[in-house]
Amino acid sequence: MTLPPSIDLSDDLLTMAKSLDKESLSRVVALRDWLVTIAARMEDSNEVLAGFLTRLIDLGLPIDRAVSAIEALHTEYAGIGRFWTREEGTVVRYLPHGDRREAVYQASPFAYVNRTGEWLILDLDEAADDLFPVVPELKEAGYRQYVTVPILFTNGAQNAISFATRTPGGFDQRALTILRMVMPSFAVVTELRATSNRLDQVLRIYVGDDPHKAILSGAIQRGQVTRIRSAILFADMRDYTHISSTLSPESAVELLNTYFDCLVPPIEDEGGEVLKYLGDGVLAIMRDKGDDTGGAAQSALTAATNALRRIEAANSEGRFPVPISVGFALHHGDAAYGNVGSGQRLDFTVIGRDVNLASRIAELNKRLGEPLLMSKPFVEHLWGDPSPLGAHAVEGFAEAIEVYRP
Repeated sequence: MTLPPSIDLSDDLLTMAKSLDKESLSRVVALRDWLVTIAARMEDSNEVLAGFLTRLIDLGLPIDRAVSAIEALHTEYAGIGRFWTREEGTVVRYLPHGDRREAVYQASPFAYVNRTGEWLILDLDEAADDLFPVVPELKEAGYRQYVTVPILFTNGAQNAISFATRTPGGFDQRALTILRMVMPSFAVVTELRATSNRLDQVLRIYVGDDPHKAILSGAIQRGQVTRIRSAILFADMRDYTHISSTLSPESAVELLNTYFDCLVPPIEDEGGEVLKYLGDGVLAIMRDKGDDTGGAAQSALTAATNALRRIEAANSEGRFPVPISVGFALHHGDAAYGNVGSGQRLDFTVIGRDVNLASRIAELNKRLGEPLLMSKPFVEHLWGDPSPLGAHAVEGFAEAIEVYRP
């Protein structure tokens, strides 16, 4: 697996530039400028790749297929693969976590170039079928030459892109020179975009959709508060401390993840936002949409009832170490985000009277033997005729709180 002698990859930029005619050099410079000015700010990464390839083809490079694989920091996948062909355009595949994906990667040209740090150029007419699993696939599709380029980020992340052509003779010296001149700019833009996406994803994962947007927009000063009028949903597991006391930490985490898998999808299906995981509790909101406060309340009630059905199904299927029960509290009011903390360590957390009231109503569930309770401000926005359960004292509130069940 050696590079052809027709191009010296140790050549500096000036040497490579001198090998191109004036028009080609001008267009290469224009492509590099497009990458670092326009492509760097484009919203859709698929369009960045397609635009990059289109410009290379316009420069005369006979690219018929390109594949990129970029690492991601995400709970559901380890990376993003983009597969482009002239016939189909770009197709996105999310690369899963796990040993199977790692085994596939280690046997690939992408792993090879990341281990060596060098480009790989294969003449497919001569390459052995067992060199890499992708080689027979490329041959069968009629490709003649295959180029793989490592893209190493400054944080150590290993990525790569490949180009394949059906043109007899493959990529000539001019084509490879152009690739050598534009790939550093493509790599820089790819890293900038990936770093921005990584920050965006991590913040969204850990603090929620709206808070992460606020943080990225600059809301990081201590004492800043943002109020959101909404239906508030609070849920917690009954007797979690007792149940988890007999479990290993790993089993307790598995219990919580199975439990949250029952609660969170119904919330998100109704357009709700999970603002906080509080041990075995979940705090979520459904935002009011203008004057249609009834829609938010109905969505919160639907989410709670669907989550209870999922918990019941999970209990029936034996997915928990012991059957569990959950208490839901629904309230309507202000969910307030605030920066609290000291020094350089802040928490973007949910605060306010209405949030506290929702959590206190949840404590009534066990006392009243009800899986779902609603406050008076909540039922005032709700369609239907809930059943009143009277007014009850709750910790931290001087007045008794009226509660209802569906």
